Amino acid sequence: MSSLLRHFVLTASAISALTIGDINGNKFLSPYNGQAVSNVSGIITAKGPDGLWIRSLTPDRDLRTSESIYVFGRAFGANLTVGDSIVLGGKVQEFRSNKDYIYLTEISSPKLEKKVSSGNTVKALVIGKDTADPPTEQYTALDGGDVFAVPNNVSLVSVANPVLDPKKYGLDFWESLSGELVTVRKPKAIAKPNNFGDTWVIGDWKVSGRNQRGGLTLSDGDANPEAIIIGSPLDGSSNPRTTKLGDDLEEITGIITYAFGFYRILPTTAIKVTLSMKPDLPPSTKLLSSGKCDGITIGDYNVENLAPNSTHLSTIATHIVSYLASPDLVFLQEIQDDNGPTNDAVVSANLTLSSLTKEIAAAGGPSYAFADIDPVDDQDGGQPGGNIRVAYLYKPTHLRLYQGNPGTSTDANEVLQGPTLKYNPGRIDPANKAWTASRKPLVAQWEVIDKGRNSKFFTVNVHFGSKGGSSSIQGDARPPVNGGVADRLAQAQLTANFIKAILDEDRNARIITAGDFNEFTFVEPLKQFAQISSLKDLDEVIGIKETERYTYLFDMNAQQLDHMFVSNTLTKKARYEHIHINTWVDSAAQISDHDPSVARLDVCV
Repeated sequence: MSSLLRHFVLTASAISALTIGDINGNKFLSPYNGQAVSNVSGIITAKGPDGLWIRSLTPDRDLRTSESIYVFGRAFGANLTVGDSIVLGGKVQEFRSNKDYIYLTEISSPKLEKKVSSGNTVKALVIGKDTADPPTEQYTALDGGDVFAVPNNVSLVSVANPVLDPKKYGLDFWESLSGELVTVRKPKAIAKPNNFGDTWVIGDWKVSGRNQRGGLTLSDGDANPEAIIIGSPLDGSSNPRTTKLGDDLEEITGIITYAFGFYRILPTTAIKVTLSMKPDLPPSTKLLSSGKCDGITIGDYNVENLAPNSTHLSTIATHIVSYLASPDLVFLQEIQDDNGPTNDAVVSANLTLSSLTKEIAAAGGPSYAFADIDPVDDQDGGQPGGNIRVAYLYKPTHLRLYQGNPGTSTDANEVLQGPTLKYNPGRIDPANKAWTASRKPLVAQWEVIDKGRNSKFFTVNVHFGSKGGSSSIQGDARPPVNGGVADRLAQAQLTANFIKAILDEDRNARIITAGDFNEFTFVEPLKQFAQISSLKDLDEVIGIKETERYTYLFDMNAQQLDHMFVSNTLTKKARYEHIHINTWVDSAAQISDHDPSVARLDVCV
């Protein structure tokens, strides 16, 4: 082949003089994916360890097409700097490090065709000023209006590749700015940083779901796509690990990209905290026990893998005394066996619970009694060897189990005429496959030691299956995979039907169900739980503002996994609070990953 013909073939194989907007296109995937391009012009806006970003010299007026793109090549930018105007060629590529992620459009195998000039001004786009405000509710048209819809994972961004609508959908908005240098004005941290220092923030743009602490609370139909995570700084520095919910930060400038399942900004340098919310810690509950059936206090706390030798055991005890005001009855989740995560045949938690009650007494609290049922070894999920279970603490001076008759790990509780329980306390259908590798609810019937009053009531302590196996809310699967949702749906139905059996015996029965449901009230498992059981969500009963309904921080959202439901007869005079002792502090001061809650109820007839 002659040199002239060879030159013609190589030139013809590369698409010449496309704009960056052309390459990105108006969808998630480039229309030129896999094709060679040449004569692509742009100004370098930022450099990273593995490549650089360029902005188009000929921007279009289409909001759907990003005017910037990542150029991947570790050695490519060695002799180039920010502000250089260049012409390059390479191959358009869609890259992702995991099949569950959205693809990132980039130019790989770059070749510098020309350096046109240096020292050009590079100006960041201010989000919400030079761009539209990010959408505040929906992520993508592929979610059908509900990011937590069941069934989920019914479509993929990488297959459907919808045309972007950046004014309506959050993923579309961030995709339309992929590769762009941007500025976030008046940023505020809305979560703790992860182990890499990555921190979710919002800027001075319009948001929804803002709570009093400055975070964004997840609610039905609103999963807060307006938030953006701040990733690793481009200058090699590190973001602080002590950032807290609601912290004000210095203005942030960086590059929008996609990595590790999320759109993110890679800042030019590390984020800096300028001001933290006050007070540092929430006040103690104002809900105090009357010591009688007209004012029984109920606490609920996931104590995160509590074992006798846990370093946070004494602090949990202090929380119960100082912040929960030593409730008459405490629902606990994640109580481990007597040697914690040591994986052997030990299943008893007597040492764990007695150690906790001793610490509570030492902290000035009451002498609690406790009730639990040991699980079958290694059958209830959680940390391997830990044998986590739900348990109750109760004040024996105020409460007692009504005709106590505890069941075993494999005994299935039943509702008897009265109503009473066959086993008190007892587990709900523990052999049912719905509980595979998951905690079984613990049902109990109590009576208040208050002479002359009919003060019997039922409790159901739950810790439904985890969300392990979920995909990123900004991932390829749409709606995102809600890990374990089928198990939680079956668990919710079983638990609700047991409660229904009690109410079928006595429609005025007083029932309290609380714990870590690992789900939101507006998602199918808890919608069915409420419908079947007829119990009322205590947040709704009290009228707690939706933005203040949170007990947990995850990604960009303050959210509620811990709930308390009560029967109709307990709604009158009910009071309820969430104590944000763990969500407000930094990671080092966090004792559990859940906040506790406290209720005060009139259980008298």
